[in-house]
Amino acid sequence: MTSEEALRIRGYLTAQGAKLSPEQLIGKVEEAMARLREAATAVPAARFTDPPAPGEWSANEVMAHVVEADRRFGGAIVRILDGRPPGEPRDVAARDTRPRPLDEWWSLLERDRAALFQRVRSADPIANLQVTIPHPFFGALNWRETLLFIRLHDLDHAGQLAKVAGAF
Repeated sequence: MTSEEALRIRGYLTAQGAKLSPEQLIGKVEEAMARLREAATAVPAARFTDPPAPGEWSANEVMAHVVEADRRFGGAIVRILDGRPPGEPRDVAARDTRPRPLDEWWSLLERDRAALFQRVRSADPIANLQVTIPHPFFGALNWRETLLFIRLHDLDHAGQLAKVAGAF
């Protein structure tokens, strides 16, 4: 990603994070989740743990990463809304990539997102916006911007999963 792309995305996160209501932000994440699931479902179950090429992630590894990144960034949002420090979430390869069927990965993601969405819905929409979550490309993001980042993260990995599916 170029610095120009990062600035453009950062501008989007800032503008839309401030403009959209928490419910609208959740709706954007839910739409991205649907695209993620559609792309993951297109990967043949028998090839779910196979990388499409040497050095590339399998669909299983992609879903492991999405679940782990969601726990890190979603967890930081919840901690901020609870008045605690966000911690240092990172967007890195997942540590736990044990083979699991898509339904199991999806169940984990849905469970975690349901808890995140419930906490966001119960929060004051302008609570703790001064507290930020560090992101290596986009800088310090408040919880609303981070929620919107989760949407972009899902969309990015939906594209990755579509490529995996296309390889098989």
